Amino acid sequence: MGSRRKARECALQMLFAADVAEMTADDVVRSYWAELGEPELDETARDFSTRLAAGTIANLELLDERIRSRAEHWRISRMAVVDRNILRLAVYEFLFEPTPRTVAINEALEIARRFSTYEATQFINGILDAIKRDLDEQQPQQYVEPEVEDAD
Repeated sequence: MGSRRKARECALQMLFAADVAEMTADDVVRSYWAELGEPELDETARDFSTRLAAGTIANLELLDERIRSRAEHWRISRMAVVDRNILRLAVYEFLFEPTPRTVAINEALEIARRFSTYEATQFINGILDAIKRDLDEQQPQQYVEPEVEDAD
């Protein structure tokens, strides 16, 4: 597994903890890296993970509104904790990171396959694809070099 995927998984774990325990971004980041963090994760991946988690938490209202606009008949609070945080993480990447949107969707789906259910993966894919289409119409993404996953 590449270090950026592992970083996203760490970010998801931080988001899960923040959601369940209602922790601030600073508290969850500090606690995660002190107690649970991946010791083999390099500094760049660790920084990426921290940026994803803290940025997602800082922008929850905006992210949830984007998700709500495409999650027909679903309230965010009724979604499984893992699923809503996978969605939040991917939408954060859509809006604030140079990651190609298709890559962000694929990464979210791989993480969902690992941490959620088959049905949830389909649900997440549908919502993220709809949000991506909306964003592509509103603000086409400039070409960004594709991410290259390292072989570790």
